[in-house]
Amino acid sequence: MNLVLAVTGATGAYAAKRLIEKSPWPVTLVISQWGREVYKRECGNIDELTGPAAVVYDDTDLAAPIASGSVPTRGMVILPCSTSTTGKIASGIGDTLVTRAAHCHLKEARKLVLCIRESPWSLIDLDAARTIAAAGGVIMPISPAFYMTADHPPETVTLDTLLDDFVDHVLALFGKPAAENWETVR
Repeated sequence: MNLVLAVTGATGAYAAKRLIEKSPWPVTLVISQWGREVYKRECGNIDELTGPAAVVYDDTDLAAPIASGSVPTRGMVILPCSTSTTGKIASGIGDTLVTRAAHCHLKEARKLVLCIRESPWSLIDLDAARTIAAAGGVIMPISPAFYMTADHPPETVTLDTLLDDFVDHVLALFGKPAAENWETVR
C-alpha cells in the first residue's frame, strides 16, 4: 500500500523531498498550488519532488482514487501542512484532493499526520489542531529533535540533518523504525 504525501503552501518543503527519498513504501503525492510555489522558491525544480513519487495527482482531481475511503493506503502525511489546510480539515471542508483525502483517512480511522510548519499559532489554529487530534489525527509540528545532535558542535549541524531526523520520526509513526532515537544517542 502507498503512503500518501500531501505538500501544501507552508515553508519546509525540503522535508517532503526527504520523506519521499526515505520512505520504504511507494509514495502517492499531491501538491497544492501554493505547495508547488513554495517548493519552487525553497528547493527549485518541482521534478525533484514529483520524479521519485510512485503516483502524482493534481490537487483539483477529486476523482483520484485517494478521494475515496474505499481505497486502502498506508496512511497520509501532510508535510508541510499550512494552518489554512489544518483549518479546512478541522471544519470538514473537502474541496481539494488534499483535504478530501485527509477527511477519508480520518473517517476510515487511518493514520493522518499533519506536519504544521507555520508559527506562531493563533487560538483558531490551536482549536483546529485540537479538533483534528480529537478525530484521530496526529499533530506533529515541524520541530527538530535537537537532542539528536547533542554530541555535535552546533556550527556543524545542517538543516539536512535536522530534517532527516524529523522525517525519520514521521516514518516511525507508520512503522519504519528510525535508525537513531533517544535510546541510541543518549
